[in-house]
Amino acid sequence: MVERSGFDTFANENLPEKALWPELILDHPAATYPTRLNAGYELLESTIELVGSNRLAIIAADATLTYGELLELVNKIGNYLKSQGVQPGNRVAIRSPNNAMAVAIWLAVIRLGAIVVTTIPLQRAVELEKIVEIGKVQFALVDHRFTEEWELISNYRGRTLVFGGATQFIEEINKESPEFEVYDTAADDVSLFAFTSGSTGIPKATMHFHRDILTIADTFSKNIVKPNRDDVFAGSPPIGFTFGLGGLVIFPLRVGASTVLLENAAPPILLEKIGEHRITCLFTAPTAYRAMLPLLIDKDISSLRRCISAGEHLPLATWQAWFEATGIKLIDGIGATELLHIFISASDDEIVPGLTGKPVPGYQAIVVNENFDEVVDGEQGFLAVKGPTGCRYLNDSRQKDYVVNGWNITGDIYTKNSDGYFKYESRADDMIISSGYNIAAPEVENALLIHQVVAEAAVVGLPDLERGMVVTAYVVLRPEFTASDQLREELQSHVKNQIAPYKYPRVLNFVDSLPKTTTGKLQRFRLKN
Repeated sequence: MVERSGFDTFANENLPEKALWPELILDHPAATYPTRLNAGYELLESTIELVGSNRLAIIAADATLTYGELLELVNKIGNYLKSQGVQPGNRVAIRSPNNAMAVAIWLAVIRLGAIVVTTIPLQRAVELEKIVEIGKVQFALVDHRFTEEWELISNYRGRTLVFGGATQFIEEINKESPEFEVYDTAADDVSLFAFTSGSTGIPKATMHFHRDILTIADTFSKNIVKPNRDDVFAGSPPIGFTFGLGGLVIFPLRVGASTVLLENAAPPILLEKIGEHRITCLFTAPTAYRAMLPLLIDKDISSLRRCISAGEHLPLATWQAWFEATGIKLIDGIGATELLHIFISASDDEIVPGLTGKPVPGYQAIVVNENFDEVVDGEQGFLAVKGPTGCRYLNDSRQKDYVVNGWNITGDIYTKNSDGYFKYESRADDMIISSGYNIAAPEVENALLIHQVVAEAAVVGLPDLERGMVVTAYVVLRPEFTASDQLREELQSHVKNQIAPYKYPRVLNFVDSLPKTTTGKLQRFRLKN
């Protein structure tokens, strides 16, 4: 590894004060690492030492790569990024669907000692502007099909490199050496800014270290998924989300398995790919498992041995229906972007249908009341978690809300039974979790209020069998406009054009007024009844 030099200290200077960090449990055998560590080296060179360079690593629309071919591509990209001025500690955004090039770029940035800033293709310019501002993004690598919104960003002053299609990206990187000296990062150097929606609509950048990337593989994946080098991973979550990043990139690469990356992973396509590629480990949200159930007839899913569900609450009915149809016990799990991945789960004979599970080895969890007293078994309270990963927001005052007394407070209401199993009850805030996506009600409200016909708007999540929750809007029109089905569709389309389309209100009700307190504060809870 190369010596440390020219290190951009922005991330280290904007970590929360140590007093505001959660207590980190770093002595668990599954998550103990040397002080000098580069996660990109561990996921490639160290894995190749175990499985060899000829083992298949990635199957994707843009490339099929062995581990040796992936390493060579990553090294060329790393040298190219260095030639373009990327330095250790710089923030590099990646905007791409799930494909081989996106993973290769991600690995190259990590190995260079720079920081990956995650985005997803569905995000609009107004959302990307917040990410650029908070993360002080200096470089961006953008798939040629997703440049339009990026070019609309008003506050980006960095360098944009476009790849794919008719661009010269491949030609340029092929001029570079296939040898690359991995930067000598510390285990606790920041490697990743993963953004999460705040309940206010203002995103928060969670900061994750090199050791954290390996930790989620060596705790949740190792103990719950239990993968081996012969496994084939696939799923629907974007690798811009930490659920997808872990399940589709980090977990398979850690053990030398293969991953199938799908740019379109709609349930019918996902089912076809399971049979085509003999997929063994599947990662998706409960919504997708429900959607696949009626499509299972004549589909070969005999290769599946692990089905992992997260991103939203897994209803007992969905668990039972999937088990009856396939014989596979869905692995439920709760995770958080703040902790990088799943920290409560169960697998095999330890699964209790309807319950999330127990703390993953290395993690601890309790249920507390508003005074932070641990409640008795069976009583509802706030879920509090700590372990080898934990919340570190980038320069954000909300750090003190998420971390209390050394514990991460996830915003979920849970109960725990006498056997130590945790059961999800509800969210404690106004966050809407629909089809595995976190959607902040105020962000949707703001998008509606931009439209000239809207005087007031309120948005809530209401229970829905298909999506878990459905985004529901209540709109008060300005006096000169009249409610109609056409206007409803116009407003829904307007929201899709303002923010990521998955956030639009699938249900939109026109009302004469909104419930408020005597001081004029909106009472969203009254709209949920």
